[in-house]
Amino acid sequence: MAKLKLTQVKSIIKRPKRQKATMQALGLTKINKTVEVEGTPQILGMVEKVRHLIKVEQ
Repeated sequence: MAKLKLTQVKSIIKRPKRQKATMQALGLTKINKTVEVEGTPQILGMVEKVRHLIKVEQ
């Protein structure tokens, strides 16, 4: 599995609860916070749902 580097670039204020929960599940809580995660199908699905709020690097 490939490692993905996720960085939050937009705020989750005024976003739906599901998007807020997805961001928290990914470990992203503040703007410019970066986390590294495995590229599993579950994680890729979560990334797809909030791709407008994050930056993805390989």
